[in-house]
Amino acid sequence: RKMILKKVILGAALAAITMTGSVALADTLKPGEGITVKPARATWDTGFFQEALVRRGLETLGYDVEKPKTLVNPIFYKTVTLGDIDYWTNGWFPMHNDQLPKNFDKKAEKIGYVMKAGGLGGYLVSKKEVDKYNITSLEEFKRPEVKKAFDTNGDGKADLTACPPGWGCEKIISHHMDVYDLKDAINPVTASYAAGMASAMAGYKNGGPIFFYTWAPNWTIFKLKPGKDVVWINVPEINPTKAQSSAVERMTIKGLEGAVSDPVKLGFVASDIQIVANKKFTKQNPAARKFFEVFTVPLSDINEQNTRMNESEKSTQDIQRHVDEWIAKNQDKWNGWLTEARNAAK
Repeated sequence: RKMILKKVILGAALAAITMTGSVALADTLKPGEGITVKPARATWDTGFFQEALVRRGLETLGYDVEKPKTLVNPIFYKTVTLGDIDYWTNGWFPMHNDQLPKNFDKKAEKIGYVMKAGGLGGYLVSKKEVDKYNITSLEEFKRPEVKKAFDTNGDGKADLTACPPGWGCEKIISHHMDVYDLKDAINPVTASYAAGMASAMAGYKNGGPIFFYTWAPNWTIFKLKPGKDVVWINVPEINPTKAQSSAVERMTIKGLEGAVSDPVKLGFVASDIQIVANKKFTKQNPAARKFFEVFTVPLSDINEQNTRMNESEKSTQDIQRHVDEWIAKNQDKWNGWLTEARNAAK
């Protein structure tokens, strides 16, 4: 009887070792081993964190991920369809739809949601001036006293910190200047956004007004609190571009904190931030595709990280440290994504 008992105990112990061993093995499977991946990233640094997180996920799955190429949107969408680049995490839709090549759907795909309807865009004005001049929309910038208050270079127009060429938002701002007849009222400053915002914020800290386009996620609305420092204002009426026309209902937002009205007509579609990848790559790499599909980051986390970058933590090492810290805080979620990715490769 003792002999039988020993055998039962030994058998159970071996089974436990085998089971835990297989669980451990499942946790360390590297379906991407031996495969080199070519990523890209956007020119706006507020998208670097998501790119670094996804890259880390793929590396953990065994992929050899090259340093990302920083590309303007139209060049990325062309190169991903050609297969010269495998993916990026910086697709904004529907804003980027009119930048896609004609053969996009055959060669590439949008996958998952880094952030569903999280990509807000709109115009913000310093609260002090909003209250002083009763500014509710862009229309108020046609008034001489408002133009004069926001004219920083003496050209007789209100200066707006806007988007550089190639981002997509600059086309919408240009569209607004046309359809609302604002060309003689507003001067969109389209140089480097970081430099433009630094200059505008310096003026604001010295007691001056501020008027800028921004988007979320972004450090600007972490530093200048909507409702306290600045206010989201309306466009005069919803007048979409061709690219926006498929999502007109997402150009007016309800319940936006710090907006001048509720709802507020932002004039920009609340975009889905999505990963875009080459179809041949995703077909050959189901683990990578699954990771793309399940990966998501809260808006508040990206705003916080973007603020740290803006406050000088912007080196490659800094961003990798931010990735380490985010994974440590979200370990169960992260491990779950990796498990789903590994299972997809079986």
